[in-house]
Amino acid sequence: MINFWQQRARDHKPFLVLAPMDGVTDYVFRELIADIAKPDVMFTEFTNTEALCSRGYEKTIPRFRYSAKQQPIVAHIWGTEPKNFFTVAKLAKDLGFDGIDINMGCPVRDVMKMGCGSALIKNPGLAAAMITAVKEGAPGLPVSVKTRLGVKSIVTDSWIRFLLLQHVDAITIHGRTAKELSKVPAHWDEIGIAVKLRDTLSPDTVIIGNGGIVRRDQAAVVHESYGVDGVMIGTGIFHNPWVFEKTPREHSKKEMLDLLLAHAKQYEECYPGEHRFAAMRKYFKIYVRSFSGATTLMKELMETKNFSEVEALIRPHLE
Repeated sequence: MINFWQQRARDHKPFLVLAPMDGVTDYVFRELIADIAKPDVMFTEFTNTEALCSRGYEKTIPRFRYSAKQQPIVAHIWGTEPKNFFTVAKLAKDLGFDGIDINMGCPVRDVMKMGCGSALIKNPGLAAAMITAVKEGAPGLPVSVKTRLGVKSIVTDSWIRFLLLQHVDAITIHGRTAKELSKVPAHWDEIGIAVKLRDTLSPDTVIIGNGGIVRRDQAAVVHESYGVDGVMIGTGIFHNPWVFEKTPREHSKKEMLDLLLAHAKQYEECYPGEHRFAAMRKYFKIYVRSFSGATTLMKELMETKNFSEVEALIRPHLE
């Protein structure tokens, strides 16, 4: 029986994925994107397995909130202890997730110091134990890995070969090393090498390419050029929240500002309180740009403490 990854690869060439971005792709943002231009697959934010297996459970479990319209949705997890991956995998299956994704690509220094994220590229034994734990904790649920090409240098042949031999259902490859962050163009030729390795070692594994793609037409090009089954878009969503539209078009100032109001309203309803609303400010740059008065409006919005204040600033621009 084929899993949802394989189904997406058969039905959409390429299929498109919204990248997991910590502090960005939360429940409210995913709801908004699902309403206006839904990707083929969504991921949760980074969710720590240790936190879910400790007194941090109540604070962390909201990261696993999702709605039916966000499906298929994958639980994106990270951590240090395989036993906790087993427990969280069981939880994710019980919650009805469509798949589980293990982060082996985060380049944040503090995460790597813990032996997590991209640090796992240099610890294949632990990486394998995590994959096994997830498979055992959620039998029958697709297991995937999100990773990079290496830590300081590119090690596509050895690292991606290793992951393919674990027979995971999908691998998302960010085409840069951890050291490179996002400061250089993505090495799509290396992702193409990974696809050829897949064809030989694990033909059923779905390959998703990631790095520097901000438009749907670019996704089509890398699919044709490098053979990836899917393309993940991350920061492209900041340039255009409608990036996953099947027929791309220009969006008006009014559409942008109406969407900002919808986002801010849902955000306040989901996360009540002035302290929580402050985190909404990071989204304003998505909507307020490239029109007369945008700079002044942006400065004013950064001082807002609730939806009412945001609405009071936006309404005059809609008249």
